[in-house]
Amino acid sequence: MSVIEFPGINLKLEISKIAFSMFGIDIYYYAICIVTGIVVALILARISKEKFEINFDTVLDNMIIGLIFGIIGARLYFVLFSLEHYSKNLLEIFNLRDGGLAIYGGLISGAVAIVINCKIKKVDILNFFDYIIPFVAIAQSIGRWGNFFNVEAFGSRATNFLRMGIVTNEYIEVHPVFLYESLSTFIIFFILRKLQKNRKFKGQILLIYCLLYSGIRTILENLRIDSLMLFNFRISQILSIIIFFISIFILYKKIKDTKKYENKK
Repeated sequence: MSVIEFPGINLKLEISKIAFSMFGIDIYYYAICIVTGIVVALILARISKEKFEINFDTVLDNMIIGLIFGIIGARLYFVLFSLEHYSKNLLEIFNLRDGGLAIYGGLISGAVAIVINCKIKKVDILNFFDYIIPFVAIAQSIGRWGNFFNVEAFGSRATNFLRMGIVTNEYIEVHPVFLYESLSTFIIFFILRKLQKNRKFKGQILLIYCLLYSGIRTILENLRIDSLMLFNFRISQILSIIIFFISIFILYKKIKDTKKYENKK
């Protein structure tokens, strides 16, 4: 059991990583949060009216492929930038129940697998991502709570209203970075759903997601004390900065081209 406090709202909780056991197998809250996020995302995608000519069966097909490769990629990303630990504990590489999934690894590998599958099935890739990406954001928002139960993805010492009290070697109050990201992706979900109703060009929703999420992640990585590192650099922050500026460049170009086209009408 771990004790977590939120002094700003006078809340103190005792939590466990394990939700329950089934047939002698421990079921972790981390997994429950991820699965819940996926289920909620699929339900919302199913009832969405903004499908951009994409059949929901295509979503289910790509979800399975994206999930499989996403989990593999998320784990490989995490292990690759934690080699000092895993090189001495090889069997732990396969233990996912305690966490250790890097969202960028999952997003990139899952997206690549989906793009390949869409190419094979002759599905419009930009339409597909514009349809599904808001629901990826809501899945992220819910899934991040797995970090809460694992008492991870927190930041440096904090004094703000949302600070979180935890016990490591001593009691400390820190930034609940997982909560910041959960709230941020929840807001991104609503922004993207609003934009879906008046999409100007193919790929717009995907690009805005990339812009917003990478911008938020760039800021949040500064707060974290458990960032994955490449030499002295926070690898996820570097990746976020690259994605952020690429997204701005492409968005600017697409908006400019769209305006030119509309002026010619």
